[in-house]
Amino acid sequence: MLKTLKDLFDAFTMPDEESPEQRTHALELATAVLLVEVMRADPALQAAERQAVVKALHEKFGLPDDALARLVEQAEVTARNASDFYQFTSRINERLTHPQKIQVIENMWQVAYADAHLDATENHLISKVADLLYVTHGEYIGAKMRAKELAGLA
Repeated sequence: MLKTLKDLFDAFTMPDEESPEQRTHALELATAVLLVEVMRADPALQAAERQAVVKALHEKFGLPDDALARLVEQAEVTARNASDFYQFTSRINERLTHPQKIQVIENMWQVAYADAHLDATENHLISKVADLLYVTHGEYIGAKMRAKELAGLA
């Protein structure tokens, strides 16, 4: 728990010169928070959504299981205390290419569809984040359709 709190503090305190490890961790945390927010947006929290978050983060960052568990825990704490998405989307905008940002949106859709039910708040959240990441409406819809098909709902 203390390690998680230290990681959280370190990720969002911005020294004059961030190390590559700090920048990488901040990007991982920003991505994890957005995925966790989709999970939290559904009033009926499902284990399938949590598994989708872990799977997406593992595929994106290739972290070992213990680091992945710590990242998700840290993302949950950060998400509960966040007042907006800008601090996370700005990190992603700085570091990811446009196709990578579309993949983040697709991962968000995968979390939303993991329980085979799309809640209106999940839809709204993903739309808002897509706008903040400068993902066009067509790209947003394409990501949604790919995730829906992957979930076997198309």
